[in-house]
Amino acid sequence: MSWKASAKKRAATRVIEEIRSGMVLGLGSGSTAAECLRALAKKLSTGELTDLKGVPTSYQAVQEAVQAKLPLTTLDEYPELDFGFDGADQLDNSLNAIKGGGGALLREKIVASCCKKYVLIADESKMTQTLGTGHPIHLEVHPMALTPILKKLENMGAKPALREATGKLGPVVTENGNYLIDADFGPIKDLQKLDARLHNIQGLIETGLFLGYAHAAYIGTSETVLTLKR
Repeated sequence: MSWKASAKKRAATRVIEEIRSGMVLGLGSGSTAAECLRALAKKLSTGELTDLKGVPTSYQAVQEAVQAKLPLTTLDEYPELDFGFDGADQLDNSLNAIKGGGGALLREKIVASCCKKYVLIADESKMTQTLGTGHPIHLEVHPMALTPILKKLENMGAKPALREATGKLGPVVTENGNYLIDADFGPIKDLQKLDARLHNIQGLIETGLFLGYAHAAYIGTSETVLTLKR
């Protein structure tokens, strides 16, 4: 097992320590969130945790929850969630993050906004001083607006690319029926300003900039788990 895989497992185990019986959880997507669900499954199987429910952010999260024997629910039934966890593609020391590499950023952000406490999990390679350094921003866009949005992003100084599928022809289509653009802006000096400008583009549905959502982050290293708090 690589040090990154071990670091994710350690960080996921630390997150699960915060979960109490009776909670309704926001379930993130991706490999790191999946480690949390596997750790959660062990506590559910032994009866250490009971009466949990989860709101998934993707079909992948649904599958992991089913494997963990974690009952699923919806935001219609529970519009306020006790606790949520998810991974991050890139994370700074202020707990701002870039997410959406797995294509579930819209649902992830909706669920994050409903959590009383929301935490991010990552290995230390995901940490950066400045978001956007060597990593694009992921954007969910309406198919009708694809070409105008690409041109507007170029005019803003970005290098945008439509995310193409692997294993099938054509673009990646999200679970909401939209396309994904990966836009490289380079290191971002003013996160709030850029996020606001992107949200003003018609047809751009959501950005992968998660600013001010996380209350804490658990960072796995080769030896331990670091905790960052807002």
